[in-house]
Amino acid sequence: MYPLALSSFLAFAIIMERFITLRRNKVIIPEIINVIEHFKSLKDVELARNICSKFTGPLPNLVRVGLDNSDLERIEIKELIEDQGRQEVRQLEKGLGILETIAVISPLLGLLGTVLGMIQVFNVIKEQGIGQAAALSGGISEALITTVTGLFIGIPVLIFYNYFTKKAENFVLDIEKQSNYLIQKLHNIKKESSGA
Repeated sequence: MYPLALSSFLAFAIIMERFITLRRNKVIIPEIINVIEHFKSLKDVELARNICSKFTGPLPNLVRVGLDNSDLERIEIKELIEDQGRQEVRQLEKGLGILETIAVISPLLGLLGTVLGMIQVFNVIKEQGIGQAAALSGGISEALITTVTGLFIGIPVLIFYNYFTKKAENFVLDIEKQSNYLIQKLHNIKKESSGA
C-alpha cells in the first residue's frame, strides 16, 4: 500500500502542475499571436523581440529563434525553428511519462499486494487449518484491497494522461501553425524589400 500511496500523491502533483501549466493563454500567448499578425516590416523585428523576451514558453522561444535568424533563407529559418520546436515539445510533455508509468504500474502493484496477501492466507491455512473461516476471509479481503486501490489509482491517472497528451499535441499543432505563419511573413517582407 505504501508504493501505491506514494504513486497516487506523485500523480496528483503532476496532474495539478499540468492543469496550471497547460492553460491555453499560458502556452498560446495572445500578445505573441498579435505581434505575428501585425508584423509588417523588418523594422518590427526589434519590437517583436522585446515582446517575446517578456514571456517564457515554447511559442515565444520559437518566435525568437525565427526573429533572431530573420536574415537567413526561408528553409534555414524553418529548420532552426523545427530543431528548437523539438526541444520545446519536452516542456509541453513534461511529467506525462511519469503519469503513464503510474497508470500502468498501479494495478500491477495492487496485484502484487494481493498475491503477497494470498501467500499470508495460505500460511494461516498451513498453520491453523481450513477451519478458521474468519481469519481466512479477513486475510483474503485485506489482500484484495490492494488490487482495488491499484485500479482506483490507475484508471483516473490513465484518463488524465490521455487528456494531457492530446492537449499537448493540440498546442504543438497551434505553435507549428504560428511558426509557419511567421516564416511566411518574414519571407514575404524580405521579398518586398528586395523588390523595392
